[in-house]
Amino acid sequence: MEKVERAHYSPPWADTSIIGVAGSSGSGKTSLAVEIVSALNLPWVVILSMDSFYKALTPEENAKAHQNEFDFDAPQAIDFDLLTEKLRDIKAGRLMNGEPDIIVPRGIQNRVAIDMVVGRIRQTLEEKSRRHQADLEHLGKQAEDEPLSGNVAIVNHTIQVKGMSTILQDPLTDDVDFIFYLDRLTTILIEQALEHTHFASFEVETPQGKHYHGVRSTGEVSAVVILRGGSCMETGLRRVIPECKAGRMLIQSSYRTGEPELHFLKLPADIARHDVVMLLDPQMSSGGAALMAVKVLVDHGVEEENVVFVTMFAGRMGVMRLLRVFPGVRTVVVELGEDGVERWVEKRYFGC
Repeated sequence: MEKVERAHYSPPWADTSIIGVAGSSGSGKTSLAVEIVSALNLPWVVILSMDSFYKALTPEENAKAHQNEFDFDAPQAIDFDLLTEKLRDIKAGRLMNGEPDIIVPRGIQNRVAIDMVVGRIRQTLEEKSRRHQADLEHLGKQAEDEPLSGNVAIVNHTIQVKGMSTILQDPLTDDVDFIFYLDRLTTILIEQALEHTHFASFEVETPQGKHYHGVRSTGEVSAVVILRGGSCMETGLRRVIPECKAGRMLIQSSYRTGEPELHFLKLPADIARHDVVMLLDPQMSSGGAALMAVKVLVDHGVEEENVVFVTMFAGRMGVMRLLRVFPGVRTVVVELGEDGVERWVEKRYFGC
């Protein structure tokens, strides 16, 4: 297979801003941080309190603390090594770019200073959003004239598959038939995705006493559902792999910027060791959510080559964007069509 040049892509969370709020004990640092977060109204802003990083006290220090003689403001009371490790996990040791420190006298009562901080943060977020949108557009232009990657598997359009696809895309199809045929089509997609599992030779003795030389899967298969659309593919998943481990992530487009945002994540603890991780989403439009979903898995230790993106209807440009950044990812799709199509599958499946 011809080697594909990997394109650069940085998701919005890769450039995390870290804002330090300093002050003595009881000066109102936490209250000020809570007020700023409340004004921003962003669910993914996290307050990391240094109160969570006090070192465990020795018996002697514990006795002093009970006598109100232990100095909790002393630098040696804080586990700065652990704090630094956690900050590096969030961002590689870099602090927020921009101006000199802001002193906030009177804490949460100083609305002018709080508005200044909130405005500066919003400006930074808007700049990041513009850069992210520009990156997505650039990826699309790069992939515009490229041939379809060999890692894209389009389900064989048998008469059965073609018939089910027609029923699903017919607006006159009633809800019961829509759910029935989507579950059947999902089953076919999952079965094809399992072709990427690793197998080894295995011999069994049949009930007739004969030896049969077959194969057995050598690794574990799991799935990650991209909410909410991916939920309508779970019935088909359970028909093929009843005991399959499944994770979830919620990616939604911002009403302000239109870019995808990660709101919720729960993955199997050992997902990095799984042989195949299927990402389930019935539709792929621009590829933005798919890029974010794969990046999340890679950041959690999943090998790129072990990811299989399973979808029914996908825009060609969206697929090419995904594979320009992650050329090792496999994609299983029923039909490639236009880009930017409004999501409709989950609306029909769930009735809302």
